[in-house]
Amino acid sequence: MNDLPTLPDPAVSSAKASEIPPAPPSSQPEQSLLETLQQPQVLLAGIAMLLIMLAAQTWSSHARVNKLREEMAMRLQKGDAINADTGTLVRNVQESTKELQTKVALLESKQQEAQSQQLALEQLYQDLSKNRDEWALTEIEQVLSTASQQLQLAGNVPGALIALQNADRSLSRSDKPQFITIRRAIARDTDKLKALPSVDSVGVALRLDNAIAQIDTLPMLSDEKPTLPAPAEKKARPAKVAHDKQGKPVKIEEPVTNPWLQSLQDGWTGWSTEMWTDVRQLIRVRNVDTPEALMMSPTQAYFMRENLKLRLLNARMALLSRNEGAFRADLIAAQEALNKYFDTRARSTQTVQALLRQVQSSNLAIEMPTLSDSLNAVRNYKAKP
Repeated sequence: MNDLPTLPDPAVSSAKASEIPPAPPSSQPEQSLLETLQQPQVLLAGIAMLLIMLAAQTWSSHARVNKLREEMAMRLQKGDAINADTGTLVRNVQESTKELQTKVALLESKQQEAQSQQLALEQLYQDLSKNRDEWALTEIEQVLSTASQQLQLAGNVPGALIALQNADRSLSRSDKPQFITIRRAIARDTDKLKALPSVDSVGVALRLDNAIAQIDTLPMLSDEKPTLPAPAEKKARPAKVAHDKQGKPVKIEEPVTNPWLQSLQDGWTGWSTEMWTDVRQLIRVRNVDTPEALMMSPTQAYFMRENLKLRLLNARMALLSRNEGAFRADLIAAQEALNKYFDTRARSTQTVQALLRQVQSSNLAIEMPTLSDSLNAVRNYKAKP
């Protein structure tokens, strides 16, 4: 608040004036002025002027004080409003700060998680790069072990060759000198397999399947109408050949017969042949070493055919499993059944017997090598520290 000017009090000033001793008369003008001041009208006028000035000063001071109070009240109101807004802003800022702190904490946790995942990935990548060769060798060992088992059990030479070639191709990609020993062992096993004699297992199996398919059509000795033996092929009459003086062969021309006589001779030959065939069907004499084969019922004949099929199927399975003993035993049993219960003079039976003889001539006694060199080379490399 501004400092207001203070006016002198007239009573105090008059008392002070009375207390002050009068100055000694100095001159004429001072006496005339004092006399003038001592006049009552002039004194009243001066007092009135002082009162007016005091009232004006009081009113002015009061107006200024009111104005200052109003301004102060307005400023206080504005300050309160500003304080309220500031408080609201502070609360909003505090809430935002809390949210930001929460988000920052969440981001920090995610960052830590990302860092841990990155470290785990780096460690995994290092493990992968470090153990890549070991994993490749483990896979090669598994493939070679499976190929060796198939080679010993089923004689799958092509499968073993493919496994060895794939293993060598996998090792060649790494291009490391440490794998030279393993590749040499694989090359030795590959040469051993390529040197083996080839066995046409597929062809033998197809012949067995063909024989099995013909079993139902083969005539048996117990049938009511056995199949006639295959007719002998007519041989052409050899032409008569003579030699001249120089020793060269000369064909002698036969005399030309009469066409009527030739047709008569052909007719007689055909009629006599048909008649003889009919007579042979009326009366038929057969020599059978096993009389029980003629006494078989249709049911027994059916089971005999099925047993013969099972024998041939067992021989086929023994062929695929490289079991030569069972293979030859089943073929011998099948041939004995054909000779004992079936009509061996029929061409279909002879065809099946020829197929079985071809199958039996196949050589299955081939000792399969093992892939021990390659497996030992891989295992020794893995066992190194």
